[in-house]
Amino acid sequence: MTEREITSPVDLCLPDGRLNPAAVGWTRTPLHRANLRGWGRAKRWEYWGVVTPTHVIGIVASTLDYAGVPSLYVLERATGREWAEDGIVPLARGVVMPEVSGTGAVLTSGGGVEITIDQGATGTAISASAGAITVHLDVPLDPGHESLGVVVPWSAKRFQYTVKDVARRVSGTLTLDGETYEVGEGSFAVLDHGRGKWPYSMTWNWAAAYDPARRVGIQLGGKWTDGTGSTENALFVDGRLHKISDDLQWSYDRSDWLKPWHVLGPRIDATFVPFHERVATTNLWVLAGETHQCFGHFAGWATTDEGEKVSLDGLVGWAEEAHNRW
Repeated sequence: MTEREITSPVDLCLPDGRLNPAAVGWTRTPLHRANLRGWGRAKRWEYWGVVTPTHVIGIVASTLDYAGVPSLYVLERATGREWAEDGIVPLARGVVMPEVSGTGAVLTSGGGVEITIDQGATGTAISASAGAITVHLDVPLDPGHESLGVVVPWSAKRFQYTVKDVARRVSGTLTLDGETYEVGEGSFAVLDHGRGKWPYSMTWNWAAAYDPARRVGIQLGGKWTDGTGSTENALFVDGRLHKISDDLQWSYDRSDWLKPWHVLGPRIDATFVPFHERVATTNLWVLAGETHQCFGHFAGWATTDEGEKVSLDGLVGWAEEAHNRW
């Protein structure tokens, strides 16, 4: 399968709100303007996942048109202890979501969760608080850094633009129950930027992992892109993106999420061994979902565009299955 690389700025939507055919493809830097039109099926979010030697942090700012859903999550890796705070913002009042990834401010506040994300040419500053959790992070953007942008076209009226930015440096502080932890050496950040018009029901797989010492990372997806002609699969080496355009085979045991997972394709053979399972469920009338997000270690290999086999042994990250009705 061959996907088209887009190298100049493009609008996601036509003036009538339908998918712009010229927007379908993938990018190395954010070039799409998500000029979504209409109300009711539009989904916009910024998800930042941060892995440190001691903790895993999840920060979500989102709007589903009829509601904003901000959340904070922290896992203490040594003990398995979790902190989770979720909010609901009726009709997404006051939620700010820029049209272009990496530019402008993201703002959301509701249900005791407050998130401010300031984005610019040199990087991103994140401040978030809820309950016993306070996070202040600086995520610089290195010159020449590449991330994976993809448009997934289900139809002219249903489509998604995503930016998966796996290999970001990060520093700052995490405060839990009044105790502060430094975020720095050995840590990395992952961005999932999403803008689109979704079907009501959808299931996806997502995996992301990185080794800051070796500067090797992977971004893998499944189910939701199958058969669309687009994938969100890539290998990252030294800041460079190597696009993987194959639909991948995901194997895992839904009766025991902590058993090893396997992701296979012509250019990748990855085994994922979880050390923790996070279960997140939502049931709010029209909004419902179930996510099994496992954190763990990867092993195996993937190949660059030039055919070089790169070891994935020791990469830390996550793999998940999510089903949403929204």
